[in-house]
Amino acid sequence: MGQFIGYARISTGDQNIQSQIDELKSTNCVDVFSDISSGSKNKRPGLDKCLQTLKKGDTLVVWRLDRLGRSMTHLVSIINNLKLKSIGFKSLHDGVIDTTSASGELVFNIFAALAQFERELIRERTCSGLSAARSRGIVGGRKPILPDNPKVRMAKKLHADRSMKINDICKTLNIYRATLYRYVSLPDVG
Repeated sequence: MGQFIGYARISTGDQNIQSQIDELKSTNCVDVFSDISSGSKNKRPGLDKCLQTLKKGDTLVVWRLDRLGRSMTHLVSIINNLKLKSIGFKSLHDGVIDTTSASGELVFNIFAALAQFERELIRERTCSGLSAARSRGIVGGRKPILPDNPKVRMAKKLHADRSMKINDICKTLNIYRATLYRYVSLPDVG
């Protein structure tokens, strides 16, 4: 049998993370990783390190589900990835969510189905909204960039000069590589 590894998170430094850590340690977690960060943030070094530490047979333990995932979809994704690696999951304060047991697996699968349903509803509403806007003559997307835009002209000039590397041009103009190539492909201003 593997080890229990804990993960704790609070949103702001004003909150106290110690109670989560203490409770996780009291459930035999050999290590507890933590972050002080909003759940909506993509960068959570404690979570990243925690997920890298987990091995086949281990169980990730969290205080509550909302401490782990940014959304239901993100949470389901993390737990599915754990499952693929034969790593269990347990939440201390969310009822029977423990993927190492049959009933916990059932509850998790219900959550996964609800997350999929939520994704489909969002997709349907988005498509419906776009269709309704198009029928009213509203076209979405960015406004097209014109060839006489100063940034476009500078990108073309730097690219044609060939004295700077592509990455340096992109950093200088604060644009992505694909954007640079899109600018360079625009017709020249007469």
